[in-house]
Amino acid sequence: MHFVAIGDIGPVDGMLHVGDEAMFEALVLELRARGVDRITAITSNSADSAARYGVDTLAGLGFTADREHNERLLAGGVSAAVREAVEQADAVVVAGGGNMTSIWPAHVYARAALGAVAASSSVPFVVSGQTIGPQLNERDSELVAGMLRSSALFGVRERDSLALCSSLGPSPSLNADDASFLADITTTREPLPPVPYALVSLSTHTADFDKAHFVTAMAAMLDEVARNTAVLFSAHFTPFDGPPRGDEVMHERVRSAMTQPSGVVRVRDSATSAALARGAELVISSRYHPVVFAVSGGVPSIGVPVDDYTTTKLHGALGNFGQSSLLPIERLLAGDGPDLAFDVWQARAVIRERGLAEAAVQRAASTAWWDRVATAGGSR
Repeated sequence: MHFVAIGDIGPVDGMLHVGDEAMFEALVLELRARGVDRITAITSNSADSAARYGVDTLAGLGFTADREHNERLLAGGVSAAVREAVEQADAVVVAGGGNMTSIWPAHVYARAALGAVAASSSVPFVVSGQTIGPQLNERDSELVAGMLRSSALFGVRERDSLALCSSLGPSPSLNADDASFLADITTTREPLPPVPYALVSLSTHTADFDKAHFVTAMAAMLDEVARNTAVLFSAHFTPFDGPPRGDEVMHERVRSAMTQPSGVVRVRDSATSAALARGAELVISSRYHPVVFAVSGGVPSIGVPVDDYTTTKLHGALGNFGQSSLLPIERLLAGDGPDLAFDVWQARAVIRERGLAEAAVQRAASTAWWDRVATAGGSR
């Protein structure tokens, strides 16, 4: 079988976005295990994606933050190369990443355009592992509703996304994130740290809140953690080499504000990042995928959302595996971080035991989902 797949992949300017690559990698591995022997990826970096996944590639569709431009491009249709690939495929799959929210209209339009060409070519259209909204304006709601109606399968990863989609059209499937079990289906040659550790991953994004206040409050929280175990920082949006960039800039600010020692682990692929989260005693993150990687292995995790979008994602990631330690940025800045870190650390054995039981259920559901995705391609 041959699938055309779009995610939000392809490093730009030497920067790896771990989670987006992780979801696409999981899709590739799960589909190949089910007989999909050819995948054509739509990517921002053809050379990297071809080498990283062993796939055919096509350039991105050209949608941007400019809605007028997007409307013209949507009306004109996709390139001849993309149309030809879709017409020859057994299915078109939207991988997790590039989530459908009005924060990033380019992603909504790109997926709608791909869905339209799949429908016109009578090729099954599958959407997997999405966050929908919570910001979704009238036009984007219309485009998402069209995808819901035209899809053979549509999967979301949070109950909030499920509720929003159910108000727009046919109710989708609720699943864990596509990359939840990446650590189970990949191997990494990078060794894990030799000592017990807590893993920290922080975005530079703090919404409208003061970054300096965030730094001092987070440092106080992590000093509490460091009294019990080593603290290691690993960036989710990270350079392959060179001086700190991306999330590492925030990490260095927090480390400088801490009174306790800490370390850094720079990753160059999603498999290493997933293994690092799974090997931790505790994960603290304002990023989404470090939590996803961790909770699917029962690792106690604290999510630190900074706005409605990150709240939806982190609440969903924790809740799918029976955890609930959410520390909204307002509570962090109010000084609640050290006490929550202490409480989660003390309860870590119970959290892990319950989390592993939830993970077994979610793993079975994930297996069934990927079976359905592969079967959709065989239905043409």
